Amino acid sequence: MDEILTHVNERGEAHMVDVSEKDVTHREAIAESFVVMKPETLQLIQSGAAAKGDVFATARIAGILAAKRTSELIPLCHPIALTSVKVDLVACPPDRVHVIAEVRCDEKTGVEMEALTAASVASLTIYDMCKAVDRGMEIVTTRLLKKSGGKSGLFEREAGACEPIA
Repeated sequence: MDEILTHVNERGEAHMVDVSEKDVTHREAIAESFVVMKPETLQLIQSGAAAKGDVFATARIAGILAAKRTSELIPLCHPIALTSVKVDLVACPPDRVHVIAEVRCDEKTGVEMEALTAASVASLTIYDMCKAVDRGMEIVTTRLLKKSGGKSGLFEREAGACEPIA
């Protein structure tokens, strides 16, 4: 195996990767997450009757804020100037929400962690807003779907399906 962990130095210590010699390129990342819940919880969200307010609007804003603050949450992430953050939430009847976060920048380092953080925090916000009626919700399949830009090039995988879990 020729691959190395970039956040570990020759002594095995964690460190921030030096990106000073890298070129600035356009970078993009898309991540997804699913929140599985009772059908009644999804109906509550869709009806707009959740006690804490508009679940999707709040989760969208939380995801955007999380992407912008990723370097404060993940110790070895570089602070980067994001040019775009989009968080989409799709109801997947009967029992889940699909969260998709897309992040862009023109930087020396990628935005995979920002996209993953946005999807994760949006999902956590859905849980927080609905936990009073459904503590059994699960956040599942949080993963990177696409990464482009930089030396390592393009990574892509197919998005998860908006289908109920069998």
